[in-house]
Amino acid sequence: MDVTLHLAQDPEADALLGRSPLAALTGMLLDQQVPMEWAFKGPRTIADRLGAGDLDAHEIAAMDPEAFAALLSEKPAVHRYPGSMAKRIQQLCRYLVEHYDGDAEAVWKDAGSGAELLKRLEDLPGFGRQKAQIFLALLGKQLGVTPAGWREAAGAYGESGSHRSVADITGPDSLARVRAHKQEAKAAAKAARK
Repeated sequence: MDVTLHLAQDPEADALLGRSPLAALTGMLLDQQVPMEWAFKGPRTIADRLGAGDLDAHEIAAMDPEAFAALLSEKPAVHRYPGSMAKRIQQLCRYLVEHYDGDAEAVWKDAGSGAELLKRLEDLPGFGRQKAQIFLALLGKQLGVTPAGWREAAGAYGESGSHRSVADITGPDSLARVRAHKQEAKAAAKAARK
């Protein structure tokens, strides 16, 4: 993996996301209840605080949970809920160590179909169906991971030309369009509840 992403809107954070499968997965995991840019800047912040150029699943999985939570809680915190997200990141890393020898890219490297890849992503701790579909769309649209049927497996997030999620962010303009789409969806959901 070595592509240019623009999810964090920060050159160093985006460079890490573009070359590190674990950083990309971790950013996706963090992408909830905080702005997208904040979530995807998180992997770089964690790597910096670990004094490393990249994230290592074996290292993170083996860390003392309290020490890792403290690392995420340092100001500025990596997430609005640093303690719970520290647990989720360690669960993800332990799963990757147990099932993929710590190699995050192995989750998608040899997937035979979009459906198989979606299942693998859904099996990751912290990845429900929607998060798995968004990440699958990101893999297909920006990272060149396109097993047969990937667009169908990604659902609406896989549609060409859409601006629904992080999978569609390629710069400030597309970020604004994704943000506008999310606001429209929230407004529609709120109106439907009335």
